[in-house]
Amino acid sequence: MSQPTTAVAPPLSRREVQVLELLAQGATYDTIARRLQLSPHTVDTYLRRLRAKTGATSRIQLALFAFSHGHGLPAA
Repeated sequence: MSQPTTAVAPPLSRREVQVLELLAQGATYDTIARRLQLSPHTVDTYLRRLRAKTGATSRIQLALFAFSHGHGLPAA
């Protein structure tokens, strides 16, 4: 029986973390673009990079990654 491995977060850029945090808060591509003053295409590029780095295949998996690595909703 194999032992579970500890997931190590891949290194993310400051901007990737910002995009990931907004995604985890439920923001759309357009909302993320407006808040970070980026084009929606650039947001899509960051999300594709995040999926490649994390192995996520969907926005939901990226949000779960965010929460499990401390990038979820801000503390109240």
